[in-house]
Amino acid sequence: MPVPVVPVYRRIMREIEDKIEKGELRPGDQLPSISQLTERYRCSAPTVRQALARLQERGVLQGHQGRGVYVTPAPG
Repeated sequence: MPVPVVPVYRRIMREIEDKIEKGELRPGDQLPSISQLTERYRCSAPTVRQALARLQERGVLQGHQGRGVYVTPAPG
């Protein structure tokens, strides 16, 4: 039975969420730039933006125009 292919943006999302769960990325930490992430995942900038946008929709990340993308601070 063939293994389903996971879209690259989902792989990026999963990896970022895993790093947050493991404490490698903490609330308030800034993520690498889009160009750094495109290099790391060997994909296009729109793919990285899609992953980051979906994580922002879920409330996992916060984007700040011109300043970057950060892990959402813990509530409280």
